[in-house]
Amino acid sequence: REAISRYVDAEMLPLDAKWRADHRVDKESWRKIGAAGFLLMDVPAEYGGGGGDFRHETLLYEELNRRGISGFGQGVHSIAAHYVLNYGNEEQKQRWLPRMARGELIGAIAMTEPGAGSDLKGIRTRAVRDGDHYVINGSKIFITNGGSAGLLMLVVRTDPNDRSRGLSILMVETEGLKGYRVGRVLDKMGFQAQDTAELFFEDVRVPVDALLGPLDQGWRVAMTTLSFERAGVARLHLNVARKLDDLLAE
Repeated sequence: REAISRYVDAEMLPLDAKWRADHRVDKESWRKIGAAGFLLMDVPAEYGGGGGDFRHETLLYEELNRRGISGFGQGVHSIAAHYVLNYGNEEQKQRWLPRMARGELIGAIAMTEPGAGSDLKGIRTRAVRDGDHYVINGSKIFITNGGSAGLLMLVVRTDPNDRSRGLSILMVETEGLKGYRVGRVLDKMGFQAQDTAELFFEDVRVPVDALLGPLDQGWRVAMTTLSFERAGVARLHLNVARKLDDLLAE
C-alpha cells in the first residue's frame, strides 16, 4: 500500500486534471504504471503479473479513489486479462498477458450495444467463419478504454439461430486492423477521465485463433468471469462512498 500510495501521489495525481480534460489516460502513463509493477498484480508471475491475489488489486483502487482519481480504467483492463487467464490456451496467455501487465496492451470489454446492455442475449454484432478468419460486422457502445484499447474482449454472435447459446468471445488486437473504427469518446457527467467510446466493425477479419474458449459458449464464459467484475464494482463504490464521506466531513 505504501509503494502504491507514493506512486499515485507522484505520477498520477498531478495528471488527473489533464486526463479529465482529455477524457482519457495517456498511453505513456499506462506503460509507466506497468513498469512499476502495479498492473495485473493478481495474475501469476509466469504470465508477467505480480503473482499476488485480489487484495493487491484492491489496494490500487483504494489509493486512487481516496484521491478522487476515477478515470484510470485498470479495473476493466484487469477483467479482460482474467478472461484470458481463465479461458485462454497457453499460447494466448503468453501472447497477451505479459504485454497487458507492462501496460503496452490496454484491455477493454466490448459487450454493450445500442440494443443490448444487461441482456447479452440481444447482441447482434456478428462473426462469420470464412476459412482461417472470422469476419465481424456490428457496433458497440459505452466501452470503457474503448478509444485506447489495443486488445478487445469482443462478444459476438456466431450462431444466429440460437439466442441463448450462439455467442462467442474473440480477443481482437486493434492496431492496424482494417475495417475497425473508434467513434466518439463520450463526454460524461462522471468518470470524466475514463475513456468511454463507441466502436464500429465493418468486415473486420481476425484469425480463428482469436477465439477465446469454446465456440458458441460465450454466454457461459461471460457469466462465470463477471463475478470478478461485480466484486470490483462493489469495491469501487465502497471507496467512492468513503471519499464522499470525507468530503462531507470537511
